[in-house]
Amino acid sequence: MLQTGSGSGLSILLLQMAAIGLVFYFLILRPSAQARKRHADLLTRLKKGDEVMTSGGIIGRVKDIKEVETEGLKEFRVTLESGSASVVVERSRIIRVGSSPAAAGPAGT
Repeated sequence: MLQTGSGSGLSILLLQMAAIGLVFYFLILRPSAQARKRHADLLTRLKKGDEVMTSGGIIGRVKDIKEVETEGLKEFRVTLESGSASVVVERSRIIRVGSSPAAAGPAGT
């Protein structure tokens, strides 16, 4: 009689672990994969003249995009014009494309 109870307990444990795995997938893994895909699409559509923001907080306009090969790896470097300065950043460091909400001004104006 003890063996039938332990087999039932094991199946319940396996069902609980499967349920936790599904919750983990749908709440953490899937949304982060979708966010990475949206970010990659955003970076592939990047073009000259776009206003961008980097992960370091630099806001500027794209002046040039060039492909650089370093140690067999291809990277894209983006030259940004911010004010009177030009800055070169890796394309992957760009987090937002488009004008900032503060630059648009108040809604009623």
